This record gives sequence, structure tokens and C-alpha cells, in this order.
Amino acid sequence: MTTTTTTPPSRSSRTAPHGSRAPRRLGRWARLTAAGCVGVVALTACGNGGGGGGGEDDDVTLRFAWWGAEHRNALTEELVELYEEQNPHVTISTEYTDWEGYWDQLATQSAGGDAPDVVQMDDTYLREYADRGALLPMDELDTSGFESEVVDNGTTDDGLMGITTGVNTMTVLANPDLFAEAGLEIPDDTTWTWEDYADLTEELNETLGDGIWGDGGVPQTVDLQIWLRQQGKNLTTDDGELGFTVEDAEEYLEFQLELLERGSYPSASLMQEESNAAPGESIFEQGEQAIGRWWSNMVPGLSDVAETDFEMLRYPSMSGSSVDNGLWFKATMMFSITSQTQHPEEAQAFVDFLVNSEEAAEITGMDRGLPANEDAREVVLAQLEGQDAAVAEFIEEVEDEIGEAEPVPALGFSGLQDIAYRFCEEIFFGRLDPAEAAERMHAEMESEIQ
Repeated sequence: MTTTTTTPPSRSSRTAPHGSRAPRRLGRWARLTAAGCVGVVALTACGNGGGGGGGEDDDVTLRFAWWGAEHRNALTEELVELYEEQNPHVTISTEYTDWEGYWDQLATQSAGGDAPDVVQMDDTYLREYADRGALLPMDELDTSGFESEVVDNGTTDDGLMGITTGVNTMTVLANPDLFAEAGLEIPDDTTWTWEDYADLTEELNETLGDGIWGDGGVPQTVDLQIWLRQQGKNLTTDDGELGFTVEDAEEYLEFQLELLERGSYPSASLMQEESNAAPGESIFEQGEQAIGRWWSNMVPGLSDVAETDFEMLRYPSMSGSSVDNGLWFKATMMFSITSQTQHPEEAQAFVDFLVNSEEAAEITGMDRGLPANEDAREVVLAQLEGQDAAVAEFIEEVEDEIGEAEPVPALGFSGLQDIAYRFCEEIFFGRLDPAEAAERMHAEMESEIQ
């Protein structure tokens, strides 16, 4: 029988990496050293993650934790029930909560030597855990059905620390109803530039009138990442350093300020409110914003709230060529095995089921992204319809233009979102000019990942 521990889930907001709230720095990690569980090696453990040890034929209980809303929770419980039916000697105890509560809870459990055996992982936090010895490598996991770039998303110097559940990419969403109201055509996303983007969002704002915006602003870390990738750079490097200069940051902030001054963005105060908008209450979801930038796996949920089938577009480029748009396939999320598990073989077998089983894919569908395993993907593609099918088509359409995966985020990467947006706010409110903001933003980010 499955034991379930829950805290009330909440739907995620727009500013987070995969449709969850913006990540926060793991302040509780300082306690890990005192807990004495960092640095456990190979198949030994010091915590009580899965209960008592025993022979391979003994009954085993594994704890499995994830973040998610009710829909994901229900699907995952169904997965667990199927796995338990197929493996009667294994019991899966499930724990789930919302995005922010999840990371607080996992940090506390890890520090106290009480981490679950299998955890849902985000690449923003992967190095935070992997580099401190809190995860086990999964180098024996069957990854033959995955593209090498997808496996690289979860690989550090110590091995495969997170296996991608599914892939997604960023997209510019256009509200076709507002474009029709404005009498404007959806742009050709294979040729448009950032200047085209600024012109279009300004025209949308002017044409649609008060209370309707071309773009809603609230720049995300991923916007800076794509801006840099279009210039052959990365936010952070494989060596865990910043991959851009103060001058790069200044150019980015100057463009953000241009969008505000031209009327593409709402006022600074409204954008500040938007950054804290409750799920379903953003101006984009309420039909008051013509263009928005979102992760592709969020599109079906956004469409449901807005009761609109959005058009998915590539990001603009600096060159006017779609091959230079800077997009990449990002892990929607990952699964990892904690180093505190007492049942590493059973934990890996369970992860193998989650990512490689076609039966699991039939249940999960697109909930954790378009499956990264290609055989599982074919199963899911055959059953998609509506905006789910449109997302899959968009991902396949841009596949030949996708660039190399981003380096595994540097230690401290989770704090960069707040820094990036805070200095956008500084220029939006006129407290700093782009040059001053760029200097200080670069310095703070550099300090954050040291």
C-alpha cells in the first residue's frame, strides 16, 4: 500500500524555470556538513531514506518526492500503483508539494539525513545537490533511447546525476484574438529580429488602446540566456563562471529599457505587480497582453485558463535568421537518486521505469514535458490533441535549429533570477541607468556563483 505525504499544492506562477515560482537559494545547505551525509560514496548511505536494508529478495520501501499540482499528483500516484503491481516486493511512499515548499522541504530533509530515495530534480538546483555529494550517479541507467545532448543536461563531472523526464523550449506566444482585433498579422518567426519585436509590440499597444499591452514585461533569466546565446555566449560556463561581460549585460538592459520607453511594456509598477501575480491572474492569461514569452510545456495550461489557442513562435534573433534564435532543449525536469538511499539498485530500477517504460509514458503524457525517451515519445505523440499536439509539433518544427544544451547551471545559479529581475526593476523605475545596473548586476551574479 502506498503511503502518501502531502502539503497543499498550488499552481505555479510565470517567473520560474519551468512554470514554477522563481527559484531561491538553498540557505539550509550550510547544515549539510553538520548532518554528516555529504560525500557518501557509491552505494552506501548514512540516512534513512528508504528504511532498513536487506537482501535483494526482501520487501523494500522507497520514498519518492516531487513538486506539482493536483493533475500531476494524480498521474504520478497512478504510475506508482502500476509499478507496485509489477514489483510486489516494492512499496513506494510518495511525498509532494508545490515548487517553493518542495525545495525548502528537500533541503531540510537532506540536511537532517532524511532525504527521499528518488526525487524530482530541476537543473537549476542539480549542481547545488550533486556537487555536495547529495546525489548518486546513475551511470548504469539505460539511456539508449535518449539523444546525447539530453543526457548531457543532467551530467556533471561525477556522472549522470539527473535523468531528463521530458524536453521543452522557450516560445513566444501570440494571442490570435488580440492580433485580429488590432488588424495585424502574426509575424514570420523565421525571419523576425528584436527590432521587429519592439516595433510590433509597440504597434500592438498603440492599436489596442488602454489596458491592453503588446508585451507584459517581467523579464526572466531565460531571456538573458537566449540574448547571450544569440551571441555565442552563456550565462554561466562549464567551469561554473559567468559567461558574459558587463558590456553584454548593458546591451541587454538597454533593450529592456527601450521596450518600456516605447510602450511595449506596461508601467514599471504594473510589471512589479505582474511578477507576483497569482496563477491564472496574469494579464496574459486575462487576455490583456498580446505577446508573452513562456516555456512550451506551460502552453496547454495557459490556453485552458485564457480559453484561447495561442500561436507558438520562435524567439526573434539578432540576425533575422531562425537558426540564430538561441533556443535549446531544456530538461522540463529530472529524476535523481539521493546518496542517502539504502536501496540504490531498487531506486534506479524505479527511475528506469519512470523514464523508459512505454506504459509509464501512456499515463504521464506531456505532464513532465515531451518525453525525452524517443520510444516513449512516439507513444505520447499518438495520443495528443489540441494544444498538447501543437506543442509537440512546435518542438519538432524547431528541432533542426536547436543549439547545444546550456552548461549544467553553476553552483548558486538559483539566485541569479532574483538578481536579473531586480536590476531590470532598477532601470524601469529610473533608479539606475543601464550602465550602472549592468556593472552591479554582473558583480552580484559573480559573487552569487562563487
